[in-house]
Amino acid sequence: MEPSLIKRVLEAALLAAREPMTPSDMKKMFDEEFSSETLRKLLDQLREEWAERPVELIQLASGWRFRTRAEYLPYIERLNPERPPKYSRAVLETLAIIAYRQPVTRGDIEEIRGVAVNTNVVKTLEERGWIDVVGHRDTPGRPALFATTKQFLDDLGLRSVSELPPLEQISQTLELEQ
Repeated sequence: MEPSLIKRVLEAALLAAREPMTPSDMKKMFDEEFSSETLRKLLDQLREEWAERPVELIQLASGWRFRTRAEYLPYIERLNPERPPKYSRAVLETLAIIAYRQPVTRGDIEEIRGVAVNTNVVKTLEERGWIDVVGHRDTPGRPALFATTKQFLDDLGLRSVSELPPLEQISQTLELEQ
């Protein structure tokens, strides 16, 4: 199969996909084998071809997908004026601690925040799919260790937690908002 046809099939699949596609998912569409390097080159070419369009091809933690560029979101949001859920300061602080210090226990979170962690805070983050138990600390009581999920990274448009903004930048933003 010619690379140009493979690229068009990838483009069609990525445009039709509801969730990010992994490289292995993409390879399943073809009878013949090709390398991950070839796939990456074709995806990079697609990304370049869409560079001047209102939609961009991005790589997330769980795969590749097309998304609308940020500058067009105010217009698109008018079609669906639903507001995203608002999260309490406790939920956001807990999420930030988990994201930047993972894996952490409930005790670690309480020590950093200086207050007890409400069960509903952890439940909210788990229901949203942003955190999960990834193990247990080898100490008395074997407390659960929490870490962020691929869903968290995907929802923030990140490939890994290393792409999170520096903690100092977040502190400055929070101080400005008060």
